[in-house]
Amino acid sequence: MAEDYLWWRDGIVYQVYPRSFADSNGDGIGDLAGITAKLDYLSDLGIDAIWLSPFYPSPDADFGYDISNYTDVDARFGTLADFDELIAQAHQRSMRVVLDMVLNHTSDQHPWFVESRASRDNPKRDWYIWRDPMPEGHPPTNWEASFGGKAWEFDPSTGQYYLHSFLKEQPDINWRNPEVREALLDVFRFWLKRGVDGFRLDVFNAFFKDERFRDNPSKFGLRGFDRQQHLYDMDQPEMVPLLQELRALLDSYPQRYAVGETYIATPEKITRYAGDDRLHAAFSFDFTSQNLIYPWNARYVLEQISRRDRIFDAAGIWPTTVMSNHDLPRAASRYASGENDQQAVIAMTLLLTLRGTPFMYYGEEIGMRDIALKRSEIMDPPGKKYWPIYKGRDGCRAPMQWSNAPFAGFSTGKPWLPVHPNFLRRNVAAQQADPNSLFHFTQQLITLRRKFAALRLGSFRVFFRADTGVLAFERQLDEERILVFINFTGFTRAASFVRDADPKLATMLLSNVGRKEFYTSYNQFVLNPYEVLLVQVNPQAAESM
Repeated sequence: MAEDYLWWRDGIVYQVYPRSFADSNGDGIGDLAGITAKLDYLSDLGIDAIWLSPFYPSPDADFGYDISNYTDVDARFGTLADFDELIAQAHQRSMRVVLDMVLNHTSDQHPWFVESRASRDNPKRDWYIWRDPMPEGHPPTNWEASFGGKAWEFDPSTGQYYLHSFLKEQPDINWRNPEVREALLDVFRFWLKRGVDGFRLDVFNAFFKDERFRDNPSKFGLRGFDRQQHLYDMDQPEMVPLLQELRALLDSYPQRYAVGETYIATPEKITRYAGDDRLHAAFSFDFTSQNLIYPWNARYVLEQISRRDRIFDAAGIWPTTVMSNHDLPRAASRYASGENDQQAVIAMTLLLTLRGTPFMYYGEEIGMRDIALKRSEIMDPPGKKYWPIYKGRDGCRAPMQWSNAPFAGFSTGKPWLPVHPNFLRRNVAAQQADPNSLFHFTQQLITLRRKFAALRLGSFRVFFRADTGVLAFERQLDEERILVFINFTGFTRAASFVRDADPKLATMLLSNVGRKEFYTSYNQFVLNPYEVLLVQVNPQAAESM
């Protein structure tokens, strides 16, 4: 099966938030050289590809997601030479590099927008979305910005409004302009020629807006953006031909990849955008809901898995699995209690054993928690605007905890965000030295995933009732069969072995509670509280289905 291994389908993608991963020069901000210095760590962990959040020049109104130059490196992160070295060193370790492409909007300091707002007859005026005011000076539509307020900003010098789906410092690009389209496709070509292996497209399904600029219908919601049905400010039909053009460009290079961040994601929506002639995949964020709203238990998780797989299988789309990222509270913060990693182990097991490409967020392998900040310390724009209802995304972006050295070994200078106070105990060095740590459990899971193709490409079948608090499923590819048992509860739970095999001939692969052997009586056995158990069914024991 090794010759069939596809890095973007079968491998593990590790998201690095560059300013928080590793600082090589002591200025408190992570950089490209710092990432390069940690590639051996990622290789030893078993990572196949790294996804780099933006490192391009930016005034940081949205911490890198407001780009002022698409084809350079911000001096705080290094130089293009540093990037080339990172690519070379990653490829020497058989690791791929995926870049974040933020193409719905630029910074208002991008030279394109500086020209665009200079005058109504500037050649780049139509590179952005400008509209005349409605009667009495009202904005052109009722569209709301995701980060709060109206999505239109009035420009007094030219007497028109420009569209911004996020901050006013992030004007939306006009993808309907053929010159813009070609200029942005040239951005992909620039990085492909430097050896980049793939791209993550930020809020890609918002690239096109309704050509007639119709108002969005209203619905119930807590804030302005949530009180609209977003029919006309995203998900327009022109998106599909663009994705087909991009896919043709990627396919002209060997094994290049694109995954999309679906804005207001659902599995149903993704079927429009992923497939053989579109994106390779798109995120649906099936397991990232806050546990105050949705339960974190076997039944709910199974419902999410079943819905996603049913929709994706019917459409022939390969899924992705995400538990944490730079926009979300970390899984360990959402589901774990204090410093106990039992639920973090469960989340990691789901990430690495379900069908689909796993996307692991930096520090997830050691169970990093979100930091808590005072209102005066918040840096994230939506956190500042919506505090205390929403405290922003700073919490999940804290510096990587490498050791118990000052500033967690992230930097020799004061970091841009505080290090979590638990770094003295929760850090890479400490967990590498502890065979019972989440780090070692993660590494063992990755090793099993590499060894058994069934965990990467196999079918998914549930064989035990999730309403018991246990999620038990089988991954099977040809005669290779792996059983995964997850006890979501703090109580012992009875479980059943899959009925068409002899448990006496089964092989225990991994348990997180120190189980020494696997034995069942009449196919029944007991799972310990919060136990995760992986078992291989001996092919000789299987009967015909």
